[in-house]
Order: sequence, then structure tokens, then C-alpha cells
Amino acid sequence: MDEETLFIVSQTFKALSDPTRLRILHLLFQGEHSVNEITERLSLLQSTVSHQLRFLKNLRLVKFRKEGTTVYYSCDDEHVNSILKQTIDHANHH
Repeated sequence: MDEETLFIVSQTFKALSDPTRLRILHLLFQGEHSVNEITERLSLLQSTVSHQLRFLKNLRLVKFRKEGTTVYYSCDDEHVNSILKQTIDHANHH
């Protein structure tokens, strides 16, 4: 594995090790949501959500689109959904 790939993989696991980021990703796994919707659904501060989304976006774990003044976020691609689903399934495996 080259150094760049190693760094990206380690940063991805770092992102997935944070409970707040996992909560956000799990919500986005279920569908697209605006920052306000994420804030309300997860009872988090808007600044916290924005900070975590920026972190996740920089790792290409989430993507966004704008509609007027509202920004909507979703999981970046099926790989993100797959990683999250497999990890949840593993955690629930007895």
C-alpha cells in the first residue's frame, strides 16, 4: 500500500471512530438531509454539525448539493454505505 492510500485509509478509520460523525453518517445512510435537519434530528449544535460535515466532506465520505440557500448532504457513494452497513452488521453480530 502506498503512503497516500495508507494515509487516506487511516483518516477514514479516524472519521469512523467518532460517535458524532457516525451518528451523522448513519442518518445520511438513510437519505439526504439538510444541515438544519441533521441538527434537529440528532439534537446537535449547528456549529458541531457543520464542523463534522466539513471533516467528512474532506475525506469524500459525504457530498453536498445546494438548493437555493439550503445545503443538502448525503453519503458520497455506495462504498461509504457499504462500509457503514458492514460495520453495523459486525457490531450487531452475536
